[in-house]
Amino acid sequence: MKGLHGLRALVLNNDNNNSNANGNNNLNNNARFASNNPGTTRHQKMGYDLYQKLCSYENFELAWHRARRHKTLKPYVIEFEKNLKDNLLLLRAELLLHSYRPKPLETFIIRDPKTRKISKSDFRDRIVHHAVCNIIEPVFDKTFIHDSYANRKGKGVIKALERFDKFKRKVSRNNTKPCFVLKADIKHYFDTVDHETLVNILKQKIDDTRIIWLIKIILRNHHTKENGKGMPLGNLTSQFFANVYLNELDQYVKHTLKVKYYIRYVDDFVIIENSREKLEGYKVAINEFLKTVKIELHPDKSKISRIKQGVCFLGFRNYYYHKLLKKSNIRKMENKLSKFKEHFGNNKIRYDKIYASIEGWIAYAHYGNTYKLRKKLLKRFEELFPNQIADTEINRWAGILKSVTVHGDKTNL
Repeated sequence: MKGLHGLRALVLNNDNNNSNANGNNNLNNNARFASNNPGTTRHQKMGYDLYQKLCSYENFELAWHRARRHKTLKPYVIEFEKNLKDNLLLLRAELLLHSYRPKPLETFIIRDPKTRKISKSDFRDRIVHHAVCNIIEPVFDKTFIHDSYANRKGKGVIKALERFDKFKRKVSRNNTKPCFVLKADIKHYFDTVDHETLVNILKQKIDDTRIIWLIKIILRNHHTKENGKGMPLGNLTSQFFANVYLNELDQYVKHTLKVKYYIRYVDDFVIIENSREKLEGYKVAINEFLKTVKIELHPDKSKISRIKQGVCFLGFRNYYYHKLLKKSNIRKMENKLSKFKEHFGNNKIRYDKIYASIEGWIAYAHYGNTYKLRKKLLKRFEELFPNQIADTEINRWAGILKSVTVHGDKTNL
């Protein structure tokens, strides 16, 4: 298998191998924008027929396909699909009769390395979430600014980092002028989103009161210390609503403050300028504006730095000429490898899933100055999983072999 491992390292470390770099951060949401989406794409308010489109069997079938992606072997998916049509029709009937009630969320804690509470919806409820997003997401996406990069088609972490590099070169005039960055995020964002404010924002585009009823049902299923606040990390709708809510900030920054060099990824954002004083003014103005939508900047994580000092953004410490992975990201991947080994030995995870995760991380890490780090991680990966091969590798090499030109006994690769 030595030859395979050499080829594997070549492919995973290839300069052009960025196929999974954004997929790992887009949370597999890009497929929701496929051409067969049954939702409307009109710019005006979406009217009374919207709920009928949401409840159509075609939309529920599409939602089921998207909810099951990468989970086809999960017991709960297999169980649901034993009576697929009946289950979809029942779910559709519950929505049409306004008798739908989501099941309680399953909550668990992860440390990656930051401690987070993840809330997982029941599979049937995830189908409803996809059904909602299929219909209303396309029209809202058209209102988002270009430089909002989370959970959107053609965006993602790598695109945001590329935009950051472009902006820093423009502002600094190729590192000949001072360049300052306001790096900020929202304090406890997902826990503090105000339901009433979110619903009022959604109503600006949605006239159908039945859709609003369903959205309120989904929001209220997440119980927090303060009623009417918060969205669960892990819900598809939460990812979409996060962009809708902070689009208010985006519009304020771009059209009221008239900021040119602004990038947002979920609740992390940066503004790049030549003047520290200008950024201080923006920071004060933004914090005042955020009070109108009942959130605030994180006081400890909203700072102004010179680019030469390094700016932490999207998992990298970004300098002018290079970028380094944050140490916490490296530790996270090392710990993940150990867990993969343990779960693989207990038959709790398939090798294909492990390989896909490693491939995605390598492509992401490749965007920084990480050659030695990637080489070290791949070596450990080979040591932990000797003589293993993923289906994707088999398919890849089969494709390569088809393109090989054979002349007698000589094979040209």
